[in-house]
Amino acid sequence: MYVHEYQAKALLAGRGIVVPAGRLAASARQAGDAYEALHHERAVVKAQIHAGGRGKAGGVLSVGSRSEAEAAAQRLLGSTLVTGQTGPRGRPVDKVLVEEQLDVARECYVGLCLDRSRGCPLAIASGRGGVEVEALAHAEPGAVIREWGNPFTGLLPFQARKLFAGLGLPRAHLAPAVKTLLALAGTFVDCDCSLIELNPLALCADGRLVAADVKMALDDNALSRHPELADLRDTAQEDPREVEAQRFDLSYVGMEGTVGCMVNGAGLAMATMDLIRLHGGEPANFLDVGGAATAEKVAAAFRILCQDARVRAILVNIFGGIVRCDLVAEGVMEAVKRSGLRVPLVVRLEGTNAAEGRAALAASGLEIASAPSLDEAAAMAVRMAKR
Repeated sequence: MYVHEYQAKALLAGRGIVVPAGRLAASARQAGDAYEALHHERAVVKAQIHAGGRGKAGGVLSVGSRSEAEAAAQRLLGSTLVTGQTGPRGRPVDKVLVEEQLDVARECYVGLCLDRSRGCPLAIASGRGGVEVEALAHAEPGAVIREWGNPFTGLLPFQARKLFAGLGLPRAHLAPAVKTLLALAGTFVDCDCSLIELNPLALCADGRLVAADVKMALDDNALSRHPELADLRDTAQEDPREVEAQRFDLSYVGMEGTVGCMVNGAGLAMATMDLIRLHGGEPANFLDVGGAATAEKVAAAFRILCQDARVRAILVNIFGGIVRCDLVAEGVMEAVKRSGLRVPLVVRLEGTNAAEGRAALAASGLEIASAPSLDEAAAMAVRMAKR
């Protein structure tokens, strides 16, 4: 679960990390009030969306007066910002952050993520902030310093000092830098984060070491331990189909293809998508209704698939182990009747009560194609999508 920049900065400030002075605004007038409250000659108005690359996309504007702050907010609020990380649909802007404009002398990069191969936090530091650290690490491996923290003790002081050496900052800033790095690592572990990036971590002309921009993602599987963090979720920044899927405990990820998929079981869903591609198609989504799918969940899954205008055909692939295929067929028929489905539908049922399920579909009078095998079902769905 991603959080907004202003939310991430509030969490870090509460742990002693220096962040720029700033205020949130949801209207042009509030942006003007925020500018005056800062008491700084120059400020920046920053669109708050769950994506990076805002500066290049025109989502960060420099202002020098109340009227300029209001005009910048008016320009951003209500717009859809498209960056290199949002995809072509972009993200809606309904809040802006008005901050002091920093006089930056040096920019550095500091990040923490989860190294799944080692099962521990990984801290990354570079003296080259404001760049794509992945590209930098590939082009100049020596420009990026890595330290692996213990999942129980976190990052230790000697490791923070090694990371400081990679930042290339003057030695006079050792103490504040180590304090910042340790606090950042503590936040990562305590809040069950999957990512924190300070890009840049700025050394200002006045000597402050400031988290100028922050990107933070939380492990949503751990939110039951952090109800106060769960409240930071902004569903307006998420795919509405994924939000709807979570209401019914469905695992859904939207993609860019034309063949909608509804499958029970994550492994079977992956195999189904592979077969769609093997036959020359592109899956429109990953959708796992679970091993104990009910007619209600199947109907909800259909509603979600039908919301995607790119879907040209739907493939339902159910292997009945715990779930009964006749109940799935019942949910499919009910969903087709309710949705007034306008795209071809292919259903493959196998396992518990599969014969009963196929018989019910055949007797329904609905335009539902049945396939005896997964390979044939995938090929059929791809052909229908192309037509």
